[in-house]
Amino acid sequence: MSSQELAQDTSAELDTFIDHLWLEDGLSKNTLQSYRLDLTGFALWAQVRHTQLLAVNAADIQQYLAFRFPQSKPRSIGRLIASLRRFYRYCLRENKVSIDPTLQIESPKLPRSLPKSLSEEEVLALLNAPNLNEPAGLRDRAMLELLYACGLRVSELVTIKTTEISVSDSVVRVTGKGSKTRLVPMGEEAADWVGRYLKEARPEILQKRLSDALFVTNRGDEMTRQAFWYLIKRYAVLAGITKHMSPHVLRHAFATHLLNHGADLRVVQMLLGHSDISTTQIYTHVARERLKRLHAQHHPRG
Repeated sequence: MSSQELAQDTSAELDTFIDHLWLEDGLSKNTLQSYRLDLTGFALWAQVRHTQLLAVNAADIQQYLAFRFPQSKPRSIGRLIASLRRFYRYCLRENKVSIDPTLQIESPKLPRSLPKSLSEEEVLALLNAPNLNEPAGLRDRAMLELLYACGLRVSELVTIKTTEISVSDSVVRVTGKGSKTRLVPMGEEAADWVGRYLKEARPEILQKRLSDALFVTNRGDEMTRQAFWYLIKRYAVLAGITKHMSPHVLRHAFATHLLNHGADLRVVQMLLGHSDISTTQIYTHVARERLKRLHAQHHPRG
């Protein structure tokens, strides 16, 4: 199936839909790519069976899901159904189809998995792992401090420009999903480490080369997501952390620890850059556990 090429009109149809998604929602490249992969796979499957993408019915979609199900995880199937549903609803609005073939298709029930997090002691061990005698170590400490202090996505962290951070005001301007920007306070500790990095380490790393990126590599380039992913895994080993580690785990730790210390869920939503509170509600289990502990500690019959 992968060796097949999409018919020109089908490919053009998908291009138009992807452009529509970008213009309407400002979705990230990765999200748009996911939509394209899902829809291209289905379109190729339909093409082999001599069926046009705009002529499929519910039975065709059910057959494709049955074909995909044994080789896919429930979450992937759920994403595929969401892609198909979004595409055919768009086609219905644009009068390209008269019936939405996904109308009766149900998404698989997925367990609500809790985000992996770290204890405050583990975070402290991770933050202390870089070697501060090296410029790169000081850079990495500043990155880890900023990631944890602000709950940033790794893509947000590595794309910060020097003009978007104010050490004196302890605030950073972050560009999140859909190119939406938000101002996030970073606290004194992170501001101190970033200030120290800017003064002591960054000039030494750049060696008079010019860059507008806040965090730079020894080559003078902007730090990449992949490079930082490798760094945080290495520091987790040095810190003796045996849990699965990724930059996103620190983002979860940020949200969890805020709630543990009494932050409101709406505040956490704003800081994380979630457009919908339902995305943040995955953390309500943390708030519930904290309330239970407070009740047990302070209520006379707790």
